[in-house]
Amino acid sequence: QVQLVESGGGLVQAGGSLRLSCTVSGRTFSSYAMGWVRQAPGKEREHVATISARGMSTYYADSVKGRFTISRDNAKNTVNLQMNTLKPEDTAVYYCVADLRVRYGTLWDYWGQGTQVTVSS
Repeated sequence: QVQLVESGGGLVQAGGSLRLSCTVSGRTFSSYAMGWVRQAPGKEREHVATISARGMSTYYADSVKGRFTISRDNAKNTVNLQMNTLKPEDTAVYYCVADLRVRYGTLWDYWGQGTQVTVSS
């Protein structure tokens, strides 16, 4: 079983930055592709970013490309999402997700509880 716990959400002004972190339990963290999915109020879930199990490949949604960076530390069982130049439309609950296979959508096997990110204009 894999358990994911996010941290680092909060309120920030447009143009600002936040760093989300996700700590994953289990000895096989390095076997899992990791990602972030977000859901804004009244909207469907949206895939944000993916990183492969060893961190060699990353993928970003067009809406965040060039502003967000996903990274992982397999020694610490953590995955991070550095979010820069935030926009009000980035406001959402952000979920850390994991799967044994690389995913580019919203169908991941494991989910964290989510952390709120609010960007004020």
